[in-house]
Amino acid sequence: MKKDVRAKKHLGQHFLTDEVIAFNIVKALTEKSTTPAVLEIGPGMGVLTKFLLQNNDFVTHAIDVDSESIVYLKSHFPQLEQTLIEGDFLRLDLHKLFPQTFSLIGNFPYNISSQIVFKLLENKDIIPLMVGMFQKEVGERLVSGTRTKDYGILSVLTQAYYDVEYLFTVDEHVFDPPPKVKSGVVRFTRKEIPPDVDEKAFYRVVKMAFNQRRKKLRNAIQQFHVKDEILQASGYMDKRAEELTFTDFIALTKLVQQHGENFS
Repeated sequence: MKKDVRAKKHLGQHFLTDEVIAFNIVKALTEKSTTPAVLEIGPGMGVLTKFLLQNNDFVTHAIDVDSESIVYLKSHFPQLEQTLIEGDFLRLDLHKLFPQTFSLIGNFPYNISSQIVFKLLENKDIIPLMVGMFQKEVGERLVSGTRTKDYGILSVLTQAYYDVEYLFTVDEHVFDPPPKVKSGVVRFTRKEIPPDVDEKAFYRVVKMAFNQRRKKLRNAIQQFHVKDEILQASGYMDKRAEELTFTDFIALTKLVQQHGENFS
């Protein structure tokens, strides 16, 4: 691919140059996507875009904050004329832009990849599928299980609402410029039945527990004033956040809501 766009460090741009890998990333989406539209985040010079546009089952949209990339994409992919957005994905009103469901895909800038996941969660009612390339350690964090150093807030919240798969690792040398770390491709497929829990309460309990992850739960959630005998009976009293699955956190949230004295 002709290098017409200069990678900008402040935007975290690392352009994927391997078209086989690009094809496989797009395939990971198209083999599961049933939405009428797909939005690509940060298309750069269109290495994924090219394969997305070959699929007639959905309309491809793309958003990039880099004006130089926008000029390149308009020139090389005239099919995007009506669906190319210059702007910041994190500031986008997705419900206004997409009246129906859509899928997300992208080679995500490392510096905002976690924020993209939180944006996914905020809009999960209209995004049943996302495939993204992350820094490898972030990808591993997303799929990590209990009692591991990578397991945390992002793991629990994501796994509660999506089935998360780490698909494959991508080496540094297939990017221009090469990043200093490996990347990982992750697929998020929304669960058919959402968890039966108050979302705001759930987020609050999970974040509070992990913000004090070295403390036992009786101390980490003490501000909710749940009596020790209730926590003891639940089996969570002497556990730490990293020992609880997302289903445990759902149960803990309900317990705190029912028995807590300071939860509003």
